Amino acid sequence: MQLLLVEDERQFAHLLARRLNDAGYETALAFNGRDGLERASGHTWDLAILDVMLPEMDGVTLARTLRERGCQIPILMLTARDAVEDRVNGLRSGADDYLVKPFAFAELLARVEALARRTGRSSKLSFGSVEMDLASHRVSVSGTPVDLTPKEFDLLEALLRGAGRVLTRMEIKEYVWGFSFDAPTKVVDLYVHYLRRKLAKPGARELIQTIRGIGYSIGR
Repeated sequence: MQLLLVEDERQFAHLLARRLNDAGYETALAFNGRDGLERASGHTWDLAILDVMLPEMDGVTLARTLRERGCQIPILMLTARDAVEDRVNGLRSGADDYLVKPFAFAELLARVEALARRTGRSSKLSFGSVEMDLASHRVSVSGTPVDLTPKEFDLLEALLRGAGRVLTRMEIKEYVWGFSFDAPTKVVDLYVHYLRRKLAKPGARELIQTIRGIGYSIGR
């Protein structure tokens, strides 16, 4: 899937783009509304993520202009404004969904997945005997359903999306609990412990590997 992210806070934009790329998406960047309009108009994207407060052309105007030009690209709008009127204006401009900052990266991915399903994209992840269905929010091991809490589900999703590489504890914490979550990274260790117990099968090799001093990995 090819995504266009239009966000003027460059450090935040690069962070989001890197996380989206790690999750399997190709992400291109624009840092103001006019560049975003040019890029959106000159390429066939699977999804656009637009910040509302953009220089040169705000996100609401950008979304409305794209719709007026007949562009049907799915649009997810990001904003720090959480008033009902702001959300309504964003949706009426042509946005398909609305996400208020600050947010957990897992929630952003869930919104992207939901919009992707409208275009028929797959919403399943798997590794070995573990299968995850993002649409139905179900997990199974060797065909046997496993009951996970929402945070355990998000943790497993992060590890499956990053299969083959090491995720640091900080990366996992930001993915599952959000960029503004202020707690020691030990919370990650605790939830990995919970998840390992639920995914364990007698005689099976442990799915989640500990990378000492760094974090965790699946399939490394």
